[in-house]
Amino acid sequence: MKKFSLILAAMWILSLLFFNPAEAQTRLKFQSPFVPGTWDYMWGENFVKRVNALAAGRLEIKLEPPGAIVPAFEILDAVHKGVLDGGVAWSGYWVGKNTAFSLFASATGGPFGMNNWDHVAWIFAGGGQELYRELLDKLKYRVVWFPIWSEMAEPLGWFKKPIRSVADLKGLKMRAAGLAADVFREFGVAVTTLPMGEIMPALERGVIDAAEFSDPHSDMAMGFQDICKFYHLPGIHQPTGVGEAYFNKAVWDKLPADLRVIIELAAHEAMMLNWVRAWEMNIKALEDLQTKHGVTVVETPREILVEFLKAWDKVAARESAKNPDFAKVYESMRKFASRHVPYQRTINPDYAIAADYYWPKKK
Repeated sequence: MKKFSLILAAMWILSLLFFNPAEAQTRLKFQSPFVPGTWDYMWGENFVKRVNALAAGRLEIKLEPPGAIVPAFEILDAVHKGVLDGGVAWSGYWVGKNTAFSLFASATGGPFGMNNWDHVAWIFAGGGQELYRELLDKLKYRVVWFPIWSEMAEPLGWFKKPIRSVADLKGLKMRAAGLAADVFREFGVAVTTLPMGEIMPALERGVIDAAEFSDPHSDMAMGFQDICKFYHLPGIHQPTGVGEAYFNKAVWDKLPADLRVIIELAAHEAMMLNWVRAWEMNIKALEDLQTKHGVTVVETPREILVEFLKAWDKVAARESAKNPDFAKVYESMRKFASRHVPYQRTINPDYAIAADYYWPKKK
């Protein structure tokens, strides 16, 4: 990270030295599918602010809220067509275009036991980013893609009564997204995939009676605690994944070479800084949900988490049989995890050892 910071500083100084004030400033229209004020909007906003600062007046990206130009689930198509110059989004929203996208957004169990660090390692060192760009090319999307945020494990969800077994999920009308939606369907859940701005109205009207979305900070900002009082953690349906930035290819190709390098390095920096900055916000949000909003945090029983893994195996097997793109990406993840996860278990002590020694769980 120190090396990246030095490179970014050098780029910024060079841009100041060589920028001609008379040169026309490049202004780009971006859009987010996420509601301003939530962490899901902020990680994209952080990237945009960093690029704008480093560009020193030569480039300005304006990040619009969901629906400002196109509906939330149409951002990728809008960037491809040039309706938007770029955008930030989450690949789980493109599962209808190709189910392989969901493996980059998140897959139940990691997949194959991978945690956030493992998944990011696969993206950058295991061929993940090359496979993503190959998928975009195959589908003829003229966009340039960068991962800028690594998701933390998402809670199982918000419920109006405690979930003690997978049988308690049967018959629930619930919001879920990506292939995690198919995992919930394995338990008899009536799943509806809704963009961020439509979830709370659906809960309020009783169209759905439970939901999973993101992290404690974003969930609290959305207002889930006003309707559902039982917050189940942890979840295993979306323990990893990345948020991303897109540029229209024609727009990208017109940018000067040094600005393209600045943007790429800012994306790499954002992966780390977005990640670590989110933790404190979520710790505080989880505390506030319990102390100020009367939310009961329920530890998800281990048995439920294991059943989710079994359900995912069924979903993944079906998708691998139907979709060769899914099968190719999934096999890449399996091969990477087959070496990486056992190594992590060997080299790292179980988290619970020191955690229980210093911070034993409260009964």
